[in-house]
Amino acid sequence: MQAILLSLSIALFGGLMLSRLAKLLQLPAVTAYLVAGILIGPFCLGKIGVDGLGFTSMENVESFSILCDVALGFIAFAIGNEFRLSQLKKIGKQATVIGIFQAVFTTIVVDIVLISLHLIMPDKFPLPAAIIMGAVASATAPAATLMVVRQYKAKGPVTDVLLPVVALDDAVGLVLFSVSFGVAKALIAGQVSIIGIILEPLIEVVLSIGLGAIVGYVFTFCERFFHSRSKRLAMSVAFVLLTVGVSNLSFSIGSVHVAFSPLLACMMLGTVFCNICDFSEQLMDRLDRWTAPFFILFFVLSGAELDLSVVTDGLIVLIGVVYIVFRCVGKYFGARLSSTMVKSDANIKKYLGITLFPQAGVALGMAMKAGALSGGIGMIVSNLTLFSVLIYEIVGPFLTKIALTKAGEIDFEGKISQRQLEAMKK
Repeated sequence: MQAILLSLSIALFGGLMLSRLAKLLQLPAVTAYLVAGILIGPFCLGKIGVDGLGFTSMENVESFSILCDVALGFIAFAIGNEFRLSQLKKIGKQATVIGIFQAVFTTIVVDIVLISLHLIMPDKFPLPAAIIMGAVASATAPAATLMVVRQYKAKGPVTDVLLPVVALDDAVGLVLFSVSFGVAKALIAGQVSIIGIILEPLIEVVLSIGLGAIVGYVFTFCERFFHSRSKRLAMSVAFVLLTVGVSNLSFSIGSVHVAFSPLLACMMLGTVFCNICDFSEQLMDRLDRWTAPFFILFFVLSGAELDLSVVTDGLIVLIGVVYIVFRCVGKYFGARLSSTMVKSDANIKKYLGITLFPQAGVALGMAMKAGALSGGIGMIVSNLTLFSVLIYEIVGPFLTKIALTKAGEIDFEGKISQRQLEAMKK
């Protein structure tokens, strides 16, 4: 217990202190939290081997996975609150078209490039691994994106479209991954399973949305019995935890594997809540303040989970660089083409694709599922994903900040800290 509390306190303190340095360097706080995680992780401070002084092993980091699950649930809940009907009437069509098109476009681009790479080196880079990585490329990092938007209080057309697109992007990504994963397993086993390729991913998406909607209605109904802000806040926390817990269940019905996506379920919970609860905005503001330490711990732990040993494998680095470059190409031009199709604002066409570069939790979850594949394919997918996430998570938030700044949606001159505000009152 003592070591756990020390590790968490060092994680929080390290993340916060490094965020001050990041501010001087004009970097997003998210980047600082991730770097702090790397510094106190198993490959740096943790190598000393003293319990409580950083994270001594990957197993030690994974023992805090429940905190990451909870934090991701609250992040997804917050993103769901961006799907207000009043706003969706204005941007619903373009967000839907862009979200689906750019995800599929990115998968196609990366698949073509990596399959070509497989043809060049068939013995070193298997075809199933190339197909799976194409689907992994579709996923983005809603947590990092949301944190950058909130830190800089970004507002404008690009930001309005960005959050719904990121949410929809991961829903599409889950379907694309399930289909690609089914194809990869069929190539390995030599037989095609329609259930694994088509039915299971659709069941996961539909059940996750249904679970979030049901819990959202029950949540809103129960909120009516409480008038105290603190009790309403406690109720909100209880229902997000409930949704995360239930959505982590999985079981089989005959030959069909049934599972939920915690990310989609919590997003739907937030969507239902914000649209049928008349005081959702005030409650979300209080919830955001309460969950801030969880979010910091989430990113620090995410940084500690990054396996730096993957950079010592030359082949992984080579394929990883190709993957990173062409995923960025797919995201940028996919967003640009689709935003042109729906006649979006000029800034959306120009900058939205760049804000979709970050990649983390969802991609790592996909890689974890693919890790069980035989013939070394699972290991290749896991290492490639780890390498790309290491690059994306450090560089991605910074690029998102630059894109939103160039779009004129971050006003640095108008920002006043709480300390400055108090000084002005005096």
